[in-house]
Amino acid sequence: MDYGTIKGVEALGNLAGKRVLVRADFNVPIEGGRITSDLRITSALPTIRKLQDAGARVVLCSHLGRPKGTGPEPKYSLGPVAQRLSELLGFTVPLLPDCVGEHIRADIDKLINGRAVLLENLRFHGEEQEGHEGFGRALSSLADAYVNDAFGTCHRGDASMTWPARLLPSAVGALVKQELDAMSRLLLKPAKPCLAVLGGAKISDKIPLVNNLLARVNELCIGGGMAYTFLKAQGAKVGKSLVDDTKVDACKAMLQKARELDVVIHLPKDHIVARSMDDETAHEVTGDIPDDQAGFDIGPKTAQSFAAAISRARTILFNGPMGVFVKSRFRNGTQIVVTAIGDSTAKGAFSLIGGGDSAAAVESFGAEKRMSHVSTGGGASLTLLQGDPMPALDALLQGKK
Repeated sequence: MDYGTIKGVEALGNLAGKRVLVRADFNVPIEGGRITSDLRITSALPTIRKLQDAGARVVLCSHLGRPKGTGPEPKYSLGPVAQRLSELLGFTVPLLPDCVGEHIRADIDKLINGRAVLLENLRFHGEEQEGHEGFGRALSSLADAYVNDAFGTCHRGDASMTWPARLLPSAVGALVKQELDAMSRLLLKPAKPCLAVLGGAKISDKIPLVNNLLARVNELCIGGGMAYTFLKAQGAKVGKSLVDDTKVDACKAMLQKARELDVVIHLPKDHIVARSMDDETAHEVTGDIPDDQAGFDIGPKTAQSFAAAISRARTILFNGPMGVFVKSRFRNGTQIVVTAIGDSTAKGAFSLIGGGDSAAAVESFGAEKRMSHVSTGGGASLTLLQGDPMPALDALLQGKK
């Protein structure tokens, strides 16, 4: 489905005096009542300010953490978020005591144009994650229009992500629009040659992604723990490396499909191995891995061959590190790949970095600003890239225009 056709806030028309419900992702890390990273809050500011400038009355809502869904839990209150929003926006953003109800509607009706309020944690109501229609309708009744700016939750069918989009004039915020435009650029009309660099631990998480990408890419570099199931499918000896024996046949099928589509798949030729992740005697091996060793990073020759493939590409997807990059002895492969992607981007290639561990890896090397787009949603970006349903986006396409 072409989610790139979903409209931005400007499509909602004149918003002066209108109550606009904004589903944001304020699920920020909080320790001791203090926010340790406000990135998800600052990422929402462009949309909030655009609505402010339009004279809208902005009704912000989000989840935080994993409350039981049976009522308020102080440790999951959005109070710290309201405080930080107030600091960033330069006016007080009140935290309302709930997210539905006549008393909440009354407070919203008192809001002046260009200002904002924050509803309390949506997940204090169990109906939120259940996608409950009644809860979704109650939430929708608070507003005249709806804006989805929570990309990291777009792969979920939560009530706040789906029902307002069906019931109200709706659009996506600046953050989600940027994500959709970047994903569409890769999935619909990628500049050729198109390359995907895939890693991470679990092959089971990436099989749908590989299958969806094979019809779109010219080359595919596979590292990380997922590479060892592919290598075993080719008959290589991988020692104690992470292998999912239930997926060996699936890997054989993907390798065959790649040959039929004339897609070049690059697998590791050398490895950084050790007896365990904490073994400081890690060393390089070429070819088969000894029975008492496991691979924890691609080797230098493989890293350079991946970098060469990256240098040829005009469109690049990076999804998953090449090794256990949080350990210094297993980070070289990922660092070489990230550096190569940054270099190619500087020369005009388009680079898309998946969220989660992929974004964390890029950020750990201080390279996020060298990339064309770093996704804010790990699970959401993976779901979209592998072609699986995106309930929140589907609701926007099918909902009230």
